[in-house]
This record gives sequence, C-alpha cells and structure tokens, in this order.
Amino acid sequence: MKPAPFSYHRPRSLAHALELLSGLEDAKLIAGGQSLGPMMNMRLVQPAELIDLNAVAGLDFIAEKENVLEIGALARHHSVESSTLVKKHCPLLAEAAGAIGHYAIRSRGTLGGSLAHADPAAQLPLVAATLGSEIVVAGKRGERRIAAKDFFVSMMTTALEPDEIVVSVRFPKAAPGDRHAYLQFSRRTGDFAIVAVGAVLRAKELRVGIGGVEDRPVVIENIQSRDPAEVAEAARTVVHPAENPRVPALYRKELVEVLVKRAVAKCLTSS
Repeated sequence: MKPAPFSYHRPRSLAHALELLSGLEDAKLIAGGQSLGPMMNMRLVQPAELIDLNAVAGLDFIAEKENVLEIGALARHHSVESSTLVKKHCPLLAEAAGAIGHYAIRSRGTLGGSLAHADPAAQLPLVAATLGSEIVVAGKRGERRIAAKDFFVSMMTTALEPDEIVVSVRFPKAAPGDRHAYLQFSRRTGDFAIVAVGAVLRAKELRVGIGGVEDRPVVIENIQSRDPAEVAEAARTVVHPAENPRVPALYRKELVEVLVKRAVAKCLTSS
C-alpha cells in the first residue's frame, strides 16, 4: 500500500522544525521512520504534513557529561549499540539497543523516535524507565526535562505537548561495580518482545524494569531481597497484563517470573 497524500518539509535547524510543528495543522515528525513509515503505508495514520528531522544538525551526538551520558534524539540504534562511550557508561542501553529488530532497522531507527513512539514492547523506553533517565524536549516555550517515569503515559502516549520535539536523553552513568542484565523473549529474532526485562544493581540498590506486559514499562525500585526467586515471584504479582487470545495474561506473568529470576541472578553473579 501507499500512504495518503501529504506535504513534505525538511527543516535544517531545530528552530525551523519547531516553527513548522507549531504552525502546521495535522503535522507528524519523522526521523528513522521505522514505525511511522509502515503505519502511513497501511493508512493507519494519514498526516497532512510530514516534517523530516534528518537534516537538523546537532541531534545525533553521544556525549559524556559529569554524571550522565547524554544522547541526541537522532542517534541511530546501531550508533548507540556500538558506541564505546555507551558500552562503558551505560552498558544496559548498549545491550538493549543491540536487541532491536534487525540491522537494517537499527541503522535507521532513532533513539528519540523510539521514545516518542512509546511502544510498550520496545527496548529503549524500557531502558530509559529502568535507569531513571531524563528526556529533554524543546518547544516554543523553551526546553524542559521530563523524568522517564512521567514521560511514558500510556500505550503510544507520552507527556510531549503537540508542539514539542525530543532533543536528547540523559542516562545516569554506571558506577564502577554496577551490574546489569537485559533479557527478552520474542517469537522470532527481530520481533518485538512478548516480555523484556532490564535489571540494574547499583551498590545497595536493585531496580528491575519490565516491558511488554502493560501499557508502559513497569519499574520496581528499592528491592530489598537478593533472592532471585523471591524477587521474581514478587514481580509476577506486580504486573497486570491484559488478556490476549494469542498471548494469554497468565503466560506473560509466567515469562515475567522466569526472566526476572534470570536477570537478577545474572546481576548477582556477574563480575
């Protein structure tokens, strides 16, 4: 199928992109296009105006700051996956980015696009929420930072205002001795996860994030137990997946228990 007719815009600055977004009726942003493109081809969405961000300079950076690793919204999944800075300072992010789809998708898809799309089964929203990251957005009223726990509102719904654009994400830097684990279960390699789990052990703090089970990532904080089976059983009771004839809720809860147990065990035994 082909998309419905639309007008195309290719701004070369963030200011111009924001001007277009606030001034045009029924406009959509596109960067990697790995989600929006298929939706337009199937005519699930039919924007009158399409704003292509690929010519906007300065949004594809990966930079080490004092306490965070800041990554621009136009950074491609493959760049995130292969970056030495990301591997060193945010290894959970690097590992999860490498699990996204296939190489062709990772070479085009963008960090900002994945977060703004907010698919509850996607890897990067899960990592952002699990790590307690901040999403930096810009609009006609200026720039603001939104905690990941507040950014993801519901399925494919975020706290972005209609005239705002994701410009970067600030991920907390891993400290020496921190441990992590990322696991997902999919029907086939490259498919979205039926359940995905990210776990981080920082000093005395254990955090577990779970994706694919609710309308946004579920994050369990301040876990006191260090027994993988006990943490997994508790995680199973926390999640409330919807019934689905192809993937029953009970099956997802069982997957959560298995994957959380394995992820926590990995954090506790890795060096």
